[in-house]
Amino acid sequence: MTDLPEPLDVIAVGAHPDDVEIGCGGTLAQLVKQGLRVGLIDLTDGEPTPLSPGPESRLAEAAEAARILGLHVRKTLALPNRRLFDTFEARVELAKVFRTYRPKLVIGIADKTPMASPDHWQAMQITDAAIFYSRLTKWDETFDNLPVHTIKRQLWYPLGIRNMAPPEANSQFIYDISNTLEQKLEAVRAYKTQFPPHKQKTLDLLASQNKFYGACAGFEAGEVLISPTVIGLRDLTNLL
Repeated sequence: MTDLPEPLDVIAVGAHPDDVEIGCGGTLAQLVKQGLRVGLIDLTDGEPTPLSPGPESRLAEAAEAARILGLHVRKTLALPNRRLFDTFEARVELAKVFRTYRPKLVIGIADKTPMASPDHWQAMQITDAAIFYSRLTKWDETFDNLPVHTIKRQLWYPLGIRNMAPPEANSQFIYDISNTLEQKLEAVRAYKTQFPPHKQKTLDLLASQNKFYGACAGFEAGEVLISPTVIGLRDLTNLL
């Protein structure tokens, strides 16, 4: 087996380039500022899409967005846009990435996005399954003999910009992105084919949503993160 790359602390997963930037780009930028090694996996290249001339343009935009956020790794899997399904093969492909980069935390899409791409819901299921597959023993040949890896924590990020409230789960919280909101918006704007000038209202709505979430928690801006398991505290002084 070839030598493995330096591990990542965090991997965020999206169905398409720009999903992660919209959902939790500020969080990733803040984690990088805190000294963590952060990666991003797009399950598809997002093509075809109406205003893009082709995959090369979309991948160049994704690379620029990753540079803006300060990400250490960004990879695009060869799964099909618009036809993304939670299959065994898709689960294995993502699990191999997890086994290769050995993250402590994986952040994935939280829920369905009605009237938007059904790929988002499929991506959630693929990510959930791949986290489980990453730690399964006695299955080496399926994962190219990559070593098993147990991911310690999983979080979800909601993608519904127009939703009044994020989906319910065991635990949800607001992560402070006051210092990285502009960085996040710059990364989203890097997708010029997806957010041309006539879509400026979408960016304004995203900024307003992040400022609203932040204000609810006493921050200038924030992103909602959701835990599928209960989060506990040992020290209440952390809340003061």
